[in-house]
Amino acid sequence: MTAAERKALITDAVQGTHGTWADLGAGEGAFSAALASLLGPGSRIYVVDRDVQALRAQDRAFGGDFADCPVVKVEGDFTAALSLPPLDGILMANSLHYQADPCAVLSHVSRWLLPGGMLLIVEYDVTSGNPWVPYPVPAARLPALAECAGLTGFRIVASVPSRFHRRMYAATCRKRD
Repeated sequence: MTAAERKALITDAVQGTHGTWADLGAGEGAFSAALASLLGPGSRIYVVDRDVQALRAQDRAFGGDFADCPVVKVEGDFTAALSLPPLDGILMANSLHYQADPCAVLSHVSRWLLPGGMLLIVEYDVTSGNPWVPYPVPAARLPALAECAGLTGFRIVASVPSRFHRRMYAATCRKRD
């Protein structure tokens, strides 16, 4: 997937928003860069990954910050305790499908969201697991997961065909006020 395709996938969810966000399971920052290019002035992104080498690769690829959006790198596991500020938004791009209990993970991470804060999920729309997507999160399952985690307003904002796993989707929901 190209940088332009990643950006297009999340544009309708993010464009015109701003504030403090986290990219949980950011890896080398491909979706972090797309997010940063869409957030408004004064925004900040906490990029979280337990792989310090992946976080260092972001510096090599993007020079530290993304566009005009400051980045704070956090080495850690987002399923555990982390020191994050209250967040206006959370991006989870291709990170939820590694979690055996997505409801528990979404309940945990949504505690960092401010009331009304957005959770943006990017996943493959598949039902069968494989070594690259061990615990698939098909789009049809997300409304129940959002409800289980105390989130509301689930909607799919975009989808694109995937060379490997049928299609990829971007979906949002919000923390209840």
